[in-house]
Amino acid sequence: MAAVMHILSYLKSTPGRGLLFKQNGHLDLEGYTNADYAGNITDRRSTSGYFTFVGGNLVTWRSKKQNVVSRSFAKSEYRGIAQGVCEILWLRWLLAEIDFRPNAATKLHCDNQSAFEIANNPVQHDQTKHVKVDRHFIKEKLEHKLISIPFVPSSEQLANMLTYVVSKRRFEDSLDKLAITDIYAPT
Repeated sequence: MAAVMHILSYLKSTPGRGLLFKQNGHLDLEGYTNADYAGNITDRRSTSGYFTFVGGNLVTWRSKKQNVVSRSFAKSEYRGIAQGVCEILWLRWLLAEIDFRPNAATKLHCDNQSAFEIANNPVQHDQTKHVKVDRHFIKEKLEHKLISIPFVPSSEQLANMLTYVVSKRRFEDSLDKLAITDIYAPT
């Protein structure tokens, strides 16, 4: 109930907040994905989150508790990458339906070096057997150049706010980067 009251308090104090869509001169599709590790204190399941952008504008976002308990931070992040890849594939399909086909691999930014290396290393590792399905799924999309997974430092990872508690300053900075603005704010 305390969490609900906190959310309601935030919504009440920000009635003018909303997404601002701008023409940014490109229609690139890109995403940011992140996951915590064993963040839920009752069942130790991790939470994954992602943001996706088309033309620099935020179009989808999600935060979801993972279905299984991860035994390492890298595996938790890797499952988060798999969820982000699914969202990107859905968006690519949706854009193709309106005759827009991205001409380059979609970037899905990741801030975990181990998950980044697993995704971009063509050799199957024995330590990742329990994420083998995700590994083959992601590997196939990388090979077909539908996605690329560049490393992004944690300080530039937008999806952190979906999986971690962040400071008020970092939260406000992230809202600016997501183009979530307050129409009542003085200019």
